Amino acid sequence: MCGICGTAGFSDGTLLRRMCDVIAHRGPDDSGMFLENGIGLGHRRLSIIDIKSGHQPVHNEDESIWIVFNGEIYNYLGLKDELEKRGHRFYTSSDTEVIVHLYEEFGERCVEHLLGMFAFAIWDLNKKKLLLARDRLGKKPLYYTRWDEKLLFGSEIKSILQYSEVKRKVDIQALHHYLTFSYVPSPRTMFDGIKKLPAGHTLSYENGKVSLRKYWDFSMNAGRRLDDEYYIDKVRELLTEAVRARLMSEVPLGAFLSGGLDSSTVVAIMSGLMDEPVKTITASFEEGGSYDEGRYARIVAEHFGTDHHEVVLESKDIGILPEIIWHFDEPVLDASAIPEYMISEKAKKHVTVVLVGEGSDELFMGYTQHRLLPMIYNYQKPFPAFIKRNIAPGAAKFLGDVIPFRKAKRYLGFASNLGKTLGDRKEMYRMMVGRFTEAEKKELCTFDLKNIDDPLDPHFKAENFLENMLTFEIKVNLPDNYLMNVDKMTMAHAIEARVPFLDQRLVEFAGTVPADLKLKGSNEKYILKRIMTGILPDEIIKRKKHPFIVPIVKWFEKDMRELTDELLSEENIKKQGYFNYDYVRKVLSKDNPDYNQPLALMYFQLWHKIFIDSDDVYKPKLLLNRIR
Repeated sequence: MCGICGTAGFSDGTLLRRMCDVIAHRGPDDSGMFLENGIGLGHRRLSIIDIKSGHQPVHNEDESIWIVFNGEIYNYLGLKDELEKRGHRFYTSSDTEVIVHLYEEFGERCVEHLLGMFAFAIWDLNKKKLLLARDRLGKKPLYYTRWDEKLLFGSEIKSILQYSEVKRKVDIQALHHYLTFSYVPSPRTMFDGIKKLPAGHTLSYENGKVSLRKYWDFSMNAGRRLDDEYYIDKVRELLTEAVRARLMSEVPLGAFLSGGLDSSTVVAIMSGLMDEPVKTITASFEEGGSYDEGRYARIVAEHFGTDHHEVVLESKDIGILPEIIWHFDEPVLDASAIPEYMISEKAKKHVTVVLVGEGSDELFMGYTQHRLLPMIYNYQKPFPAFIKRNIAPGAAKFLGDVIPFRKAKRYLGFASNLGKTLGDRKEMYRMMVGRFTEAEKKELCTFDLKNIDDPLDPHFKAENFLENMLTFEIKVNLPDNYLMNVDKMTMAHAIEARVPFLDQRLVEFAGTVPADLKLKGSNEKYILKRIMTGILPDEIIKRKKHPFIVPIVKWFEKDMRELTDELLSEENIKKQGYFNYDYVRKVLSKDNPDYNQPLALMYFQLWHKIFIDSDDVYKPKLLLNRIR
């Protein structure tokens, strides 16, 4: 686990050193570089496997193939045995070297043999070819930019920004998407000209030319219905094996425990596989009440006898937000990043590797939209258009029951807006998950909203509404939002996070599980609850699904009011030119029931101040002290 960076089409040792040093938090244990005319590979290492001899870059026998690698390959020992039988000789015991020899055997298709999480760069000296690759689900990030015949890449954008020729400018289409989704979907980033390598893709650079190839895809294909017990037994088997594979480590290992079904399931399986108590870390809030997940985590910790550690967050902790945004590289409106960041800091005292519960909601239908939108869509189909327009306002009370975390005024606005999209699956989904509607963005934004690509388009082709949503969430929302949070917040403190629910084999099998075993009536993640009944405490199994709520609005009001007023002031908004200040003032009004809208603008403004307005993104602590 580490950070990688590099250049192709030119080489500059001083630049490469800066690119490595700015992501030293990802790999504080070691660093290494490979420099040759026209190529530079850089690496920062967090030592987890083969601590003694795993220094990177790693090469093959005749030093014609070089690699820098970020991640873990869980099937590397089996691959190593096969490669040794084919005559390959190894000088390390690391999973990194396995990829080098796989490349010798299979070229670009080497990625198809890997089980794990990864982002890597391979330089083929003989072919003068660079290969970049990102794992199937996008657990590890990888960014790149190119101009003329040059290319730069890195695990974080801030590595790329060390090159003075890279201009820091907002990608207007990315800003438009951010206002909808609260993050920037691949392949764009908030920086014009800098891209994410999409999950499940490779990039080849040869003779100054770049080409992308998709090597993996996800689809839902239930096929012939089999007995329920077959699916239950198979998911249990695959999930147990996924957790077992992720216990591989030469350093202390534990789990993040929220007290919800997903992380509790991971801890339960770990407890059955490990000889010593699992080290668990959780976050709770001084406010207590509906914000406090701590008591549920304690129930699970006591049930399995874990070595439990708790981080209590206070309103003043909102002060770390600029630092969090610096680590993200982009504005990502996910308030859970604050506890994720802080428990990672706490966890570093006890563990270097943690297992987390992300991915279960996407695989087993755990979100409100999964049960709500298909029901509304199927209900409205028989009605003529003039009746459809009048259905939604009357549904406000119903929405209040199924979306308890939205304020009452928002029910009416949401229901009314949803009524305008009935019959259009894509627009219904956008309305459900979006922060700003298309109409609201037209009032808010000063830039032209024409000819903007739509990230939903490729994923809303099938007739099945659930398939539309799940493919988008697995291919886009996970890698660009939730897994971005997991990677950036843990690696900020040199913690490696592993995601057993997103084991390739489990994900592919989950696509074949019938929908009624995932969502039975209003009982989400039904198959997972069946598997864990009798293993987890009943309080966890029967607990009503509850989003992880952070009291961020209270915290902003108490400890960030002055900074909010400055960044969203009339002078600043008009100077930037992205937004209409009159509408910004409307968003900030106390009459606006959607607290996410002002937060979305605030996150963007903080990002803009750090990455666009500042002359220096290399020394964040000095910069962040000025912000505070």
